[in-house]
Amino acid sequence: MINFGTGGWRAVIGEDFIRENIARVAEGIVKLAREEGKTGKPIPVGYDRRFLSESAARWVAEVLAAGGIEVWIMPRSTPTPLVMHTVKDSELFYGIEITASHNPANYNGIKLIVEEGRDAPLETTKRLEELIEETKTVETIGFDEAVESGKILYLRNPFNKFLDDILALLDVSALRERGLRVLFDSMHGSGTYPLQVIFHTARCTIDTMNLNKDAWFGGMMPAPSENTLRLLRDGVVRGGYDLGIAMDGDGDRLGIIDHSGRYIDANEILCLLYYYLVKYKGWKGPVVRNLATTHMLDRIAESFGEKCYEVPVGFKYISSKIDEVDAVLGGESSGGLTVRGHIHGKDSVYAASLMAEMISVVGKSPSDMIDELTAQFGKFVMVEDNLRFAPECKLTIEDILMVKKQLPDFGKKVARVNYEDGCKVYFEDDSFVICRFSGTEPLLRIFAESSDSETAKSYITSFRDFLKI
Repeated sequence: MINFGTGGWRAVIGEDFIRENIARVAEGIVKLAREEGKTGKPIPVGYDRRFLSESAARWVAEVLAAGGIEVWIMPRSTPTPLVMHTVKDSELFYGIEITASHNPANYNGIKLIVEEGRDAPLETTKRLEELIEETKTVETIGFDEAVESGKILYLRNPFNKFLDDILALLDVSALRERGLRVLFDSMHGSGTYPLQVIFHTARCTIDTMNLNKDAWFGGMMPAPSENTLRLLRDGVVRGGYDLGIAMDGDGDRLGIIDHSGRYIDANEILCLLYYYLVKYKGWKGPVVRNLATTHMLDRIAESFGEKCYEVPVGFKYISSKIDEVDAVLGGESSGGLTVRGHIHGKDSVYAASLMAEMISVVGKSPSDMIDELTAQFGKFVMVEDNLRFAPECKLTIEDILMVKKQLPDFGKKVARVNYEDGCKVYFEDDSFVICRFSGTEPLLRIFAESSDSETAKSYITSFRDFLKI
């Protein structure tokens, strides 16, 4: 069965990600559009630079066109945020991006975007799964034939409005005056073009690495982490750059390297940008994070008389809560964030540009600002472990944690436990550990945060020993 997790349907190429299943997903989207009475507007289809992405986009377009839905196909690889922006800006019903985001190179997938440029909600993807399962035959039309008949249209200059809207949100004059030197690692992904345009427009020097299309992402995971950005770190230090920037394969997750070579993780990026927007730009409002994201955000929000709202993992929950409480921004420890007034999904193009603006305006490096936040709010260290398990073990783990609600002995008092999305244990000293199944890979993810890494690691060890994995 085809399942849509927190980031869409993702599957191993050649096993489940095959033309037959891709066409079935597209047919399911046609049926969903008919059922919801939303066939009267075009569906933009974008794709990243993974193996089979462009072909899969064409196969999806052929099915949509055969189903009587006009298709806007992107003329080149595009980041997911661009498709979200297109749906929002053109007031469309749906958008589709062919991507497996930060998954390993042997994966690909399909992400469904809905009205206002949002991640498809759970009820929508559940219904889509049912419609796909019911699908036995798929109607299709030749791609060239559909283009000639006007059923499939190539979008001209799809980046223009996306780029203009981001530039309108930035303090471009501050960027021009500062003249940052930036080294950008595109990680062989689709976020290259828009970031280059923005930084060139802002008169920044931007040098690049890993621009070529590489289905194996240079043998690395296509996710910006401390391990995958070692060459970027070395290049930043060796070249005397002010900043190093990296994005994942579809441009919705961000990694930052400080001028000193220090890796600025996703939790720190969130804290820095929220602090900058409220303290230096005068914005008002709370902040939103998911269950597996740093509690430093709570302390920063409290210092401004604001609140930090906690939601389940899945960016749709973050964007929904941002709208509900008019939050300044929201994000997650895996590297994605969005800011009020922009799109309703993760966008590393805007986030990276905003980081550069922050450095230009404040006149301090990210490291210096993080040290200031630590001195003011305390130290928060997050540790993560991703555990593979035999398929038959999943039900056993779920029974222990979610049904019987058994916990390890952590050697300290538990303040409370949250079972909203996995099992999150809160301790009285504001540290925590959360154990949950990945929504995109067959993994058990354990995140732990404390004032020191040893304590955080001990929480993870307790869970691993308890579950015997």
